[in-house]
Amino acid sequence: MERSMEQSLNEIDDMIVHEKMQAALEHQNEAWADGMADGIEPEIIADAAIALAMRETIRLHGEDSAEALLNALRERMLAGEFSPERTLQ
Repeated sequence: MERSMEQSLNEIDDMIVHEKMQAALEHQNEAWADGMADGIEPEIIADAAIALAMRETIRLHGEDSAEALLNALRERMLAGEFSPERTLQ
């Protein structure tokens, strides 16, 4: 019984994280569209977003966590997660 309840709580936590990620992506998409509408090149928008994310990660969690985030993102990129040609199954 306890294991089933723990599994249910983990599933709820995963759903909450997923919903927060979706909301965050919507905010990022809006900011991206606003920047593009203002004539800012995509490369500049991307650089600013990454720089801000790294500054905040370092401020909140330190350089080791920021490095771990970069390493995880690199692995995800190499796995094709961010590729526009990627299809979800």
